[in-house]
Amino acid sequence: MQRLIVCDEEWINARMALLAKEKEFTKLRDAMTAQIRALPWRRIEKPYMFDAQGGKQNLTDLLGSKTQLAMYHFMLGPDWDEGCKSCSYWADGFQGIPIHLAHRDVSFVVVSRASLAQIERFKTRMGWDFPWVSSFGSDFNYDFGLSFTEKDEQSGQAFYNYAVGPYMADEMPGASFFYREGLEIFHTYSTYGRGLDLLNCAYNWLDLVPKGRNENPDSTMDWLRHHDRYEDSPNAPSTCCHGGKS
Repeated sequence: MQRLIVCDEEWINARMALLAKEKEFTKLRDAMTAQIRALPWRRIEKPYMFDAQGGKQNLTDLLGSKTQLAMYHFMLGPDWDEGCKSCSYWADGFQGIPIHLAHRDVSFVVVSRASLAQIERFKTRMGWDFPWVSSFGSDFNYDFGLSFTEKDEQSGQAFYNYAVGPYMADEMPGASFFYREGLEIFHTYSTYGRGLDLLNCAYNWLDLVPKGRNENPDSTMDWLRHHDRYEDSPNAPSTCCHGGKS
């Protein structure tokens, strides 16, 4: 790791110069999020249904008493043994968020195409308590560009993150946002790929330490495990499991 050791005065001067750029970046970020909120909306026409602990629910039910809905699309397919380790990395930071969002008129939910029974088993294993529903049997994941078909796999191409690219998996991650106005629900924004980085608490901490994310550029998340699969986890099994499909 490259290091430059300087005296206190030089360090303060360098830090103040960087602070000016950080403030500029913050203002650019504020301007970008304002543009996100200013995007046109599209009306949700399909009556999507989800399996939840309380029974069948639609998007209106997921909103509850709130007018806004924040949703994370978690990679857990109907034939998967466990949830994606990368999505689990994101989800570890979701604990405690829903109550704060609720006080800003926002409901929060995680959705996967796996059955509710699969979701509940994995959720219990990971010790999470945030809302998580199943979209199994509906077009929801496909319509929002998160699930893919055998035809996509055979062609080697899939439409993800607003572009056609190489097929990577039958499930992919994302986040979507909705607004209710009267009896109508609108889709206001979705983000995928690196657009999800800002929603990962741990990555935002790693970006500020000297080594940064310190990842293999050819396989950036090969270091990652489910939090109960690290060798120093109190719940670690005797052999390592890398997750994914059965």
